[in-house]
Amino acid sequence: MFRRRAEKPLYLRVLYSFWPKNGWRRGGRYIWHRLHRLPGSPYSIAAGLATGAAFSVTPLIGIHFFLAALFAWAIRGNVVASAVGTVIGNPWTFPVIWISTYQVGRFILGQEVPLGTELDFTAMFMGLLQSMIEADATIFLEEVWPIWFVMAVGCIPFSIATWVGVYIIFYRLTERYQERRNRNTGRAN
Repeated sequence: MFRRRAEKPLYLRVLYSFWPKNGWRRGGRYIWHRLHRLPGSPYSIAAGLATGAAFSVTPLIGIHFFLAALFAWAIRGNVVASAVGTVIGNPWTFPVIWISTYQVGRFILGQEVPLGTELDFTAMFMGLLQSMIEADATIFLEEVWPIWFVMAVGCIPFSIATWVGVYIIFYRLTERYQERRNRNTGRAN
């Protein structure tokens, strides 16, 4: 009923996932308006967004949405806002996040951090996929764990800083927006 008459070719679907047909500005405005219309207190919305953003800088690829929603629910944050917050982790930002968390993790663990070190994240994620498909722990321990563990340690300060920064910014923005909206509609809190 809601399908396209002619399915878009695969190359266009892939292209539009990296660069939307109508541009990033339109998508950003849509997300901005959706955030303002979310029900809940400024705390709830800001905590949900911050939780989603914090989980998007972890190496837990594939389960960001689930973990962010679970944690947002646990701290009484807005679960929908947590899903929106995970947008920080996207194909444009993941390489920067991964390299940064890896380098910080090496620093925290006391490993030498040589500049220009070649990291093969593709091989790591392919090894992860292969170890899951074959249920082979040795592939995971040899190819994935050495890089993934360092990234997991390095993401801790990034996640904390991201949560605090996003929470502070969006708490104030949401509070001001809701006050202005209530003042314009004549409603009291």
